[in-house]
Amino acid sequence: MERLHCSRRVVLGLAFALPAAAKVFDGRTLKGWKAEGNATWLVENGELIGRQGPGGAEGDLFTEQSWTNFEFSCEWRMRFPGNSGIWFRVAAPRTGYQVDFLDQPSHPGVLSGSLYCMGKAFIAENRDRASVRNDGWNQMQLRVQGDHITIHQNGRTVVDIHDATFPGAGRLGIQIHKGKAFDGMEVRLRSMKVRELK
Repeated sequence: MERLHCSRRVVLGLAFALPAAAKVFDGRTLKGWKAEGNATWLVENGELIGRQGPGGAEGDLFTEQSWTNFEFSCEWRMRFPGNSGIWFRVAAPRTGYQVDFLDQPSHPGVLSGSLYCMGKAFIAENRDRASVRNDGWNQMQLRVQGDHITIHQNGRTVVDIHDATFPGAGRLGIQIHKGKAFDGMEVRLRSMKVRELK
């Protein structure tokens, strides 16, 4: 009788378990993604690579799917100086947030992992230099639950904020910024996964 009771508890627990994280990049193609603008996107050795287009052109690469509450994780690296990042909750032009990947003179001390909000500029700045590897791969985890946004980078919490500017569902995306200041910029991403939060 006790064994049956324990089994029932396990089954009930599984019913409320979160779904496993799903890959949003298959490591071979851009299936499930849509490019906007004139940046260059390609896949090489299991990595998604973004570069400026002709004449320093900008562009974005967005998922076809949208999420409201979710966890996103990836590994990223950049050839600096640069300005890129992960868009989220993008539902229309000039909407959404971005986890920035940047290191540029116009934003001294504002490091990769900072949080940008369309219409507001930076709403949370990462100034922890120990959380960024400018010459190697970085591990980043983003959690979005209602108005609560947290960003972890290389094992350190760099953003923990509440903001309700964009509360609804939106796409994930990757940005390539324009301009000669970022000539030669390159962003590489791999192991991109999303888990939807109910």
